[in-house]
Amino acid sequence: MKPITEEEALLKLGAMCASAEHCTGELRAKMARWGMEEEARERIIRRLTDEKYVDDARYCRFFVRDKIRYNKWGRRKVEQALWQKQIPKEVYGPVLDAVPDADYMEVLRPLLRQKEPTIKARNDYERGMKLLQFALGRGFDMNIIRQCIDEPEAEDEDD
Repeated sequence: MKPITEEEALLKLGAMCASAEHCTGELRAKMARWGMEEEARERIIRRLTDEKYVDDARYCRFFVRDKIRYNKWGRRKVEQALWQKQIPKEVYGPVLDAVPDADYMEVLRPLLRQKEPTIKARNDYERGMKLLQFALGRGFDMNIIRQCIDEPEAEDEDD
């Protein structure tokens, strides 16, 4: 495969960013796979950022909303995914802090209601521990999990 030029990379990445949200970490990884030099990668990232094709804060807002709403992830799992995408904590921290606990509870309560009948447990304590483990695996914080397990009857207005 012949090496990709800086101009070709800029065009490809610009088209990619115009059709969907991407973060700078994804773009850097793609250019590294293409074998581009560090300086060229940074020039392209700077240009795409300056021209508003890529914006990590905007990406975070969409990513956080989608992962909570559609993938039914908790804060910890979303935070870990953003860290893996090499987005700085200064960027994703405020976005995650802006999500109210009620949004997480709105996602977790139905998940726990669905999961509970499938759990095989000898007693209520064991059932509670398995539900807790399940919710922790989904990335929910302990205080959110406790509220949902201790107060399962507190239904959302939509239900």
